[in-house]
Amino acid sequence: MKAIELNIEKALYFAEGKFNDNKDAAVEALTKVEEGTGAGNDFLGWVNLPSETPAELLDRINATAKRLQDNCDYVVCVGIGGSYLGAKAVNTALADNFEYYYAPNPGEPKVLYAGQNISEDYTAELEKLLDGKRFGIIVISKSGTTTEPAIAFRILKEKLEKQAGKTAAKDLIVAITDASKGALRTLADQEGYETYVIPDNVGGRFSVLTPVGLLPIAVAGHDIKKLVAGAVEMENSTKHSGDGNIAETYARMRNALYADGKKIEILVNFEPKLHYFNEWWKQLYGESEGKDHKGIFPAAVDFTTDLHSMGQWIQEGERTIFETVISVAKPAVERRVPSDEANLDGLNYMAGKRIDEVNKMAELGTQMAHVDGGVPNMRIVLDSLNEHTLGALIYFFEKACGISGYMLGVNPFNQPGVEAYKKNMFKLLKKPGY
Repeated sequence: MKAIELNIEKALYFAEGKFNDNKDAAVEALTKVEEGTGAGNDFLGWVNLPSETPAELLDRINATAKRLQDNCDYVVCVGIGGSYLGAKAVNTALADNFEYYYAPNPGEPKVLYAGQNISEDYTAELEKLLDGKRFGIIVISKSGTTTEPAIAFRILKEKLEKQAGKTAAKDLIVAITDASKGALRTLADQEGYETYVIPDNVGGRFSVLTPVGLLPIAVAGHDIKKLVAGAVEMENSTKHSGDGNIAETYARMRNALYADGKKIEILVNFEPKLHYFNEWWKQLYGESEGKDHKGIFPAAVDFTTDLHSMGQWIQEGERTIFETVISVAKPAVERRVPSDEANLDGLNYMAGKRIDEVNKMAELGTQMAHVDGGVPNMRIVLDSLNEHTLGALIYFFEKACGISGYMLGVNPFNQPGVEAYKKNMFKLLKKPGY
């Protein structure tokens, strides 16, 4: 099979007419993305980013990652929104589920995250974990003044300099920021930190395939060249309109369902490693489409876990939802259900079956029940969880997001509403000028 396959059959049943009617709108939207003729076209640097990423940049990122790996047991990725979600999505998807219960091995630091909240307890507990430990910092901010990461970096920088000494700390801090301006750029130049540039034409939620995501992913020990190669493959297969363009097909189907009254999309996974991929997807679509009082609301669930909590609502609640299921065809390992002579739990009918077979039947049974209950269902199948397929999946969702936003009639690349809470917070904190 291909690295990624899309099946819309069980969604098409609900809105085939509207899907057929929006073909021209999708072609126009794809053209705007590819040719840069739509609103927000100054933020389309991600479109050809995978194929234009120099091998030299990837080599340099790997070298920086190796330096941090050799000198750190923990590396803290400081950022918020797109500045950490993409990296965390990939790192979690590729990690052992219980990675953080194990002590770090030499050359294999744990990647931690900070600056994504303003919790005092979280900050204090992170500091406690890092007491006396070898750690480094990757700080990610275009301006260097975004409140959440700026607070976290100020605290962690102070701690690192006290523990390692100011001279050594300089080589344990990497700044990913603007090329020439901003508070973090100024500090990095003054202190002599190694730096990487956040491209001006790539917004935060589309930045996972820039150094913003690639460096923390490389530090975690994953192959960023394979990640980018998967994205290149998807970039090339989604340039032109047609049935083979799965990003266009997905964008058309979700807009057809939206026009038919389905206002909420639930991204579903049957693999817990994909939890933070769901979180990354929620920001990508929520921040891109939720404006002008329009937009499909992006929600997410982890099945089968959430079938025992949200399953009732999805099955019989208001029929304003549709589901997009991410399914992983091949698990990394094989484990079978054992036989038990007493059979008190009644599971011997499953004895000898792979756990994944049970999971796949739960997935199919859920799909059948939800479709019968009036919930349209799309299915994305990944061949397996690896760097190549995740790179392709990232680019697939990014391209589809651009197409879908233009079909919706919004600028998918701005986020004017994000500033509202900040203005109120700054005023309440008596920040000068507010």
